[in-house]
Amino acid sequence: MEASEFKVKELLDATSATASLTDREKHLIGLAVTATRGCVACTGGRIETALKVGIEYETVRAAIDLAAAVNAGVTLRTALEGAERNSVQAACVGAECSVGTSG
Repeated sequence: MEASEFKVKELLDATSATASLTDREKHLIGLAVTATRGCVACTGGRIETALKVGIEYETVRAAIDLAAAVNAGVTLRTALEGAERNSVQAACVGAECSVGTSG
C-alpha cells in the first residue's frame, strides 16, 4: 500500500468512526456518494454490504433514487445558472428555460 493510499484509508476510518451517525446512516450516505460519483465497483460493494447488514432492498433503492434526484437538481440548476450568466436564456423560448430561475 502506497503512502497516499494509507492516508486516505486513515482519513476514511477516522470519519466513519463518528458516533453522531448510526451505522445504517453511514451505509446509506456512503452508497449515495459512490452512486453519485459514478464508481460502479464501490456502489455494487456498498449495495451488497447494506443488504448483508439488514438494510431492506427498498431502503437501498430509495437512497439511490434520492441521490439521483438531488444530483439531477444540482445539474439542472448549474446549467440554468451557467446559461443565465452568459445571457443564453435569451435564445431559449420554452417553459423549461425559466424553471428554477424566477425570484
